[in-house]
Formats: sequence, C-alpha cells, structure tokens
Amino acid sequence: MKKSLLIYFILIVPYTLTAQQPTPIKPRILISTDIGGTDPDDNQSMAHFLMYSHLFENEGLVSSPSYGHGTKQHILDMIDLYEKDLPQLKQHQQGYPSPDALRAICKQGRHGAAPFVGYTSSTEGSDWIIRCAKKKAKQPLWVLVWGGLDDLAQALHDAPEIQNKIKVYWIGGPNKKWSANSYAYIVKNFPNLWFIESNGSYNGFFSDNKAPDSLKNANYYNCYIQEAGYLGKDFKNYYKGVIKMGDTPSLLYMMDGDPNDPLKESWGGSFEKFDRSPRIIYNRNTTLTDTVTVYSVVELHFKGPEINIHPDSACFTMTVQAGIGEQKWDGFYLGKSNYAIKYCPKQTETLSYTITSEIPGFEEQHGQLVVDNVWPGKSRPYDYQLGENWFTDKQDTELFDDTQQGGKTVLKWRNDVLLDWGKRWRWLQAEN
Repeated sequence: MKKSLLIYFILIVPYTLTAQQPTPIKPRILISTDIGGTDPDDNQSMAHFLMYSHLFENEGLVSSPSYGHGTKQHILDMIDLYEKDLPQLKQHQQGYPSPDALRAICKQGRHGAAPFVGYTSSTEGSDWIIRCAKKKAKQPLWVLVWGGLDDLAQALHDAPEIQNKIKVYWIGGPNKKWSANSYAYIVKNFPNLWFIESNGSYNGFFSDNKAPDSLKNANYYNCYIQEAGYLGKDFKNYYKGVIKMGDTPSLLYMMDGDPNDPLKESWGGSFEKFDRSPRIIYNRNTTLTDTVTVYSVVELHFKGPEINIHPDSACFTMTVQAGIGEQKWDGFYLGKSNYAIKYCPKQTETLSYTITSEIPGFEEQHGQLVVDNVWPGKSRPYDYQLGENWFTDKQDTELFDDTQQGGKTVLKWRNDVLLDWGKRWRWLQAEN
C-alpha cells in the first residue's frame, strides 16, 4: 500500500486499522484466552482489544488456560480498568461496548490441557462457544484463540454441527505444545473446519527488525504509553512495559477489509493453504537419527505394566530438556498395557527427554529428537489430511523473519499498527 493512501485512511477513517480496505461489517468475534497464565502477553493484547473493541460485535471472552492458573477474573480485572478509561475513550470514538456488556460475555473454560483423546466434559466456556455459534446470523462467528484449543475442541465434540458456523484464527506455536491433544482431535475429526493456524507469522508483531527506536519493544512504553490512563498504568505490570502481544495479530486480521480471504495481505498476516498436518508416530524411544517437523504432532507409544486405571488417565511424565530449559508433560494409559503421549515442538532444536512414572514395574526411558525448521515439511504416512479451508504460515523463505516462518507478513505492518495505537494512548493522557 502506498504511504499516502495509508495516511488517508488513518486521518479520514480513524476508527479502522487497515492494510487494504475498511471492514464493511463489524465481525462477530469470540476470544479464547489463557490470560493470567504463565505468559502475561495476553494482558497486553487484552488492553489492545479493549481500546479497539468498538470495531467488533463482541460475543465472548472465554478463559481457557491449558497451562497455568488463569481465570475469568483476570479478564474481569481488565474490564474494570477499561471502565475507568471509557469516558476518555468515548470523547474520541463512539460505539464502545459497555463494561457490563463485556462482563456478561466472560465465561470460565477448562483449567488444564485435555487428556489424550482431546476432550473431557463441557465447561461454561465451551457451552458459550456453542451458544454463540448457533445464533441466527448472516456472518460466521470468528473464534480467536490466544491459548490452547481445549474449549474449542470440547465445543466441537459436544455440538459438531457448529463447524459450519465458525471460523478460527489460532495463535499456535507454543500454544500447540500445551494443547497437543485437543489440536489432534480437531484436525482428525473436523478436517473441513475453516481454520488459520499461525505458528510462526504472529512472531512478526514482537520483532524489532526494521523498527525505529521509538517503536522498539523496550522503548514503546516510554515513548507512547507513559502510564496513560488506568490501562496504561497497568500495562507496566507485564514484562515491565516491554511489548510482546503475540496474540494481537488475530485482532488485526479482523480489522482488515475481508477476513474471509487469508491469502491476501493483512495486518494480521498473510497465509497459504495446506492440505495435511504433520504427524509422526514412534513405537520406540527416539534417537538423534530421528528428525521431526517443527510444530508437528509427535506421538510416542510403548508398552508397560498392565494396571487397573481408567483408560485415558494421566499416569506418567515426560520431562523435556532443550534450549528453553526443562518442561514436564503428562502421558496417558490407553488400556491393555499401552501407554502414549503427544508432543508438539515449537522451534528448531535438539531435545532430550526422560519418561518416568510411580507405577510399579514402569521402566524409566530416555530419548532424543532433532527438530527441523520447515513447516509442514515432507509428507509422512500418519499425517492428518485436511480439507479446503485450512491455512497456515507461508513457506516462502523470503518471508521468514529470522527463524519465524511467515513472520514478515505481520512485521511488514507492525510500525503502522503501533503508531495508530499510540494515538489512542494519547486519548488517555488527559487522565494523568
């Protein structure tokens, strides 16, 4: 887009962020977030959402922490701050939702990852997804997933008919690690779902590459936010004000002219179709001769003692050691002496793992894996076959931002997004 045209839209149509054209109809959105968990970037993205919430038909805010201790209360706390800033925001822009309207759509989803099968029992959050999806509406419900897929998988299991009424934009990558089981359930059972899987592209939003000093992650707070309003003062509590906001590209995507076309350029990324999701199964411990695809579903199956517990019960632990340190994952008993675990590596690395259990007679196991950096990579026999409407990060090497596939499709617009947001922070400066 030409710079002059971009300036025109910012000045003449200040209520719309756009890489192409203003969105003609407010999209119906439901956000599933793991806010309050281990990564505070969801709080940063929630602040961004609230300051642009007039652009959407807001139908749900679901707390779905597949890892960590996030709750609905963390969303409500952010809405409380928004309520205090709302009078100032409304002086510059009409159409903001009332705080009570936002509180009414906050729902509690599942705490913790789903078991091996990918679903368990319904939650307030999964039931709300179903209810919103079944509304009579001319446009689909966009489900923007900032964390794990557990509540979405549960909703699809309980009401499979909603698959034709929703469209999903998922911030994958590390979130795929925390919800490997629910992801596997969805791709296996709902291959015709409309789904954007952003594993690498979203990283472009917290990349400093090509950013002027004022827009660098460590400088943005002091240059633009400066404790503006209650949201601004609170922002300092997350990464000490250093911006990350890895989930924000899902919102930016919805602000574009036609979110139904993932192939076009968009502030939330540009994607391409893919027809298979990599899945690798090993019936043994792996070694350094085994290379798997980044973001793929890796399954380890093995035999062990016959035990009298319910199938799909967590009963052993896989401890993974890699460049990020040590992390632990639950493994499951499948019945008849069969044990298994799913794991999704999030980056290129060489990792080691140890499998242990307190079950008598369970032998400690060890293995290693090499993770490559090309997604979805070569075809494998156990890959999940997908339908026509699955999209993911572009494979063009020219669009990598460092090691992040597709990262430049988001990075390209980052400066414009942050400058526009800076204007809204100035709206709140008068409160100081």
